[in-house]
Amino acid sequence: MTSSTEADLKDRVVLLTGGNSGIGKVTAHELAAKEMRVFITSRTVAKGQPIVDEIREQTGNPNVECLALELGDFDSVRRCAEDFLARNLPLHVLINNAGIGVQRGMTPSGFELAFGTNHLGPFLLTGLLLERLAQSAPARVVIVSSVGHERIDGIDFEAVQQTTKSQSGADEYYASKLANVLFSNELARRLEGTGVNTYALHPGVVATEVWRRFPRPITAIAKLFMLSVEDGAVPSIHCASSPQVANESGLYYDRCDVKECSAVARDEALARKLWEQSEEWVGFRFPTLGAT
Repeated sequence: MTSSTEADLKDRVVLLTGGNSGIGKVTAHELAAKEMRVFITSRTVAKGQPIVDEIREQTGNPNVECLALELGDFDSVRRCAEDFLARNLPLHVLINNAGIGVQRGMTPSGFELAFGTNHLGPFLLTGLLLERLAQSAPARVVIVSSVGHERIDGIDFEAVQQTTKSQSGADEYYASKLANVLFSNELARRLEGTGVNTYALHPGVVATEVWRRFPRPITAIAKLFMLSVEDGAVPSIHCASSPQVANESGLYYDRCDVKECSAVARDEALARKLWEQSEEWVGFRFPTLGAT
């Protein structure tokens, strides 16, 4: 957004994946308080509606709605995008916030659970909404990643098509977070000159439901040293709405400060390979809008 004040956020449209709890809920609340028109997602509208009602009541903003979305199911992702596009609204901000932590399994669409949910689902949703974002420019795509992307040295393109191999699921989670940064960087290159900017961020180590699979005694102690969800939401709100970053794109933020991402995340050849393979996996080719 090119304006210098947040007053210009009024009535601008944001779609945020997640929003039922954690930093997504706080982000949705704060953007609604800025008088933006906010769409959150939930696996079912019925599950998300109480949060919508709560945000409406607390902010006085009636323009908050919920869309159904299961990120690991490509059919659900397509339905969500169709549901939004059918409303004939602009889209100024897409926040790919929802994801899972260290869990094991496969997605309904047949990919490793973390990779399919944290990367492929958001990748497809972004592609399906990209033309609307470009038509609404200036616009932003915000991707919630993690400092964990630094803990892995690449992506095993065979492994992400199989069930989780590691006992904890940590390596697979790190791979999905690396994919987030690679995607943001490549998207920025491809959207150069379109008015759509990208932002990947690490929210900090936040006490959210992402840790619910860990043993309770460990989680209870660890959460004493974690950020609150309110603090964890600050980077997402900053990247989605601050005029200070309006002209930035393809950068990685640790909290609200620009930080150099890992060397692997800066590998343009790997980013292109991931992009091309992801298009094949999700069965969707992104529209060509900017530089390639």
